[in-house]
Amino acid sequence: MAADCDARIAVIPFNIKQLETFIWVATLGSFRKAANQLNTTQPAVSARIASLERALDVRLFERLSNTVRLTSMGQQLLPLVQRTLRTADRLQRAANTLSTVNGVLRLGVAETIVHTWLSDFLKEFHDNYPRIDVDLVVDVTLNLRNDLISHRLDTAILMGPVSEYRIENINVPSVPLVWVCAPHLSLPQTTVTLCELVRFPILTYARTTRPHNELYHKLSTDMDDPPRMFPVNSLAAALRMVVNGIGIGALPYDVVAEPLERGELRTISCEWHPSNLEFTASFSMDPFNPIAEHAALLAAKVAKTYSMQRQVMLQAKTG
Repeated sequence: MAADCDARIAVIPFNIKQLETFIWVATLGSFRKAANQLNTTQPAVSARIASLERALDVRLFERLSNTVRLTSMGQQLLPLVQRTLRTADRLQRAANTLSTVNGVLRLGVAETIVHTWLSDFLKEFHDNYPRIDVDLVVDVTLNLRNDLISHRLDTAILMGPVSEYRIENINVPSVPLVWVCAPHLSLPQTTVTLCELVRFPILTYARTTRPHNELYHKLSTDMDDPPRMFPVNSLAAALRMVVNGIGIGALPYDVVAEPLERGELRTISCEWHPSNLEFTASFSMDPFNPIAEHAALLAAKVAKTYSMQRQVMLQAKTG
C-alpha cells in the first residue's frame, strides 16, 4: 500500500513548459500569438494545452473563431499556475540551474544605454546565461514602453518608470546631461544665461521624450520668442551635428566624453541645467518570466557598477 502511495506521489502529470504555455495563451488570447512568444509552432502550443487539459481532466479554454478565452475553471487555476511558476523559479535559483536554460530574451534599450553600459551588460548576461540568445531592439522610450506592455519585449531599459499595473520597474542610476558646443562657437567661458544660449539652435532628444519636453517647456516659458530646437532621434547624429558647430547640445556626459578629451567639444556652464535622465529596467509580471526579471536585476547591478566607475574617473580628473 505504501509503495502504491509513493508511486502516485511521484507521478507529475504536467510540466513547466505546459504551464508557461497556458499562461501565455491566457494572456494573449491566441494560440498563434503564444507560439510566437514562445518561439515554437501553433501545433506545439495546441498539443501542450491539450496534454495539460488531459492531465488535469478539465477544460481550460473555450475555442472561439479568432481567439480563445479561459473557462471558469481556467480562470480559477490561472493564479495557482502563476504561483507555481514563481516557486519553480525560486527552486531553479536555489539549485543554480538557470545557466543551463535555453531560450531568447527580447531586450529593448534606449539609445543612451547603448553609449553607456550595454556592452558590459551583454557580456555579463552571456556569462550568466550562455544558452539564452538576446534579440536586441534600440528605440525611443515611447515605442519600448508600448512593446513591453504588448509583450513584444520581455525586458526594456528605458526612461521610466512604466505606469502599468503588470509592469515591475527597477531603478537604475541616472545619466547626467551636459551642455556642449564646438570650441569655435562665440560663447563666453564664464557661466552664460539661457538668453545667450538660445542665440544658437538647441539640439536635443526626440519630441516624444521627457528631456525634449522639459527643455522645450523651460525655454518656451522663459523666452519671449519660441526657441529654435532640433529634435534628433539619433544621439550619434546629434553629437555629429554639435561637433560640426550646427548648434548647442544637451547630451549625456558619456556620449560626449571622448570628443571633449579630443578637444572637438567644450562644456558650457549655464545658469539652468537640464535634469539627469532617469532610467528603469522594466519587465512584465503577468505572465511571469524569470529570465526577464533576472535580466532587469542584472541590468541594475551593471548600471550601478558603471555609474560608480564614472564617478571615480570624474573625481580623478577634477582632483
